[in-house]
Amino acid sequence: MQKLHKPSRSVVLKSRLNVMWRSNNKPWVTRDLFTDWINEVFGPSVKKYLLEMNLPLHVLLLMDNALAHPPDLQDDLLEEFKFIKIQFLPPNTTPFLQPMDHQVISNFKKLYTKALFKRCLEVMEGTNLTLREFWKYHFHIVACLKMIEKAWEETLTSAWKKLWPQSVFECDFEGFQIVRVEPAVNEIMSLAKIMGLEVDNNDIDEPVEEHSQELTTKKLMELHYVSQQEVVEESLSEEEEVTAKQESSGAIREC
Repeated sequence: MQKLHKPSRSVVLKSRLNVMWRSNNKPWVTRDLFTDWINEVFGPSVKKYLLEMNLPLHVLLLMDNALAHPPDLQDDLLEEFKFIKIQFLPPNTTPFLQPMDHQVISNFKKLYTKALFKRCLEVMEGTNLTLREFWKYHFHIVACLKMIEKAWEETLTSAWKKLWPQSVFECDFEGFQIVRVEPAVNEIMSLAKIMGLEVDNNDIDEPVEEHSQELTTKKLMELHYVSQQEVVEESLSEEEEVTAKQESSGAIREC
């Protein structure tokens, strides 16, 4: 029997990955996180694109009135990104106007799940690994990010096809076929059965629908409170650290 060797874990420098690394106690976007994203990711990327395409620096960013979107976000923009004009959608219109509520989130989750199951099956068939061993040794943050990127690109193509059909052809200039999201569920179920998993439509649709639900005002207020508490705790920790250093210095001088 051939003995399986654990693959060596290569060190990946986070700075080389095109990702903004942040953490939060709950899986929601806070105002601070969103402001950081605007100034560190959106602003630089859109400015680079406009300059490369020899286009004027004029950008209109449309957003809903979610709690994570600060109403004074325009004032928080860095000086080099003041060319970005922010406009909020009218109240109570998000479900009708925001693209994310038009199957963008659900389509993304389905395409990501399909890519994940496909990758899992490929590794298991090529190495005779168990599903548990795949998760432990062959699934890491880099693989996850690549799947997210692929699924997101396919989702955007499908989303624009629905929002603005004239802007998307059946094949783009590289011959890339538009991904049909509808068969994705069937493909996920087929891949799951091959791997010995018992999966039905409800197992796929329920997490998608749960994630697509808009957060209630109560949950958003709780998130805002938690965010404020984290800021206060961080400030107190810094003050305690400074105080400890001062006391330590004083003790040294007394010796």
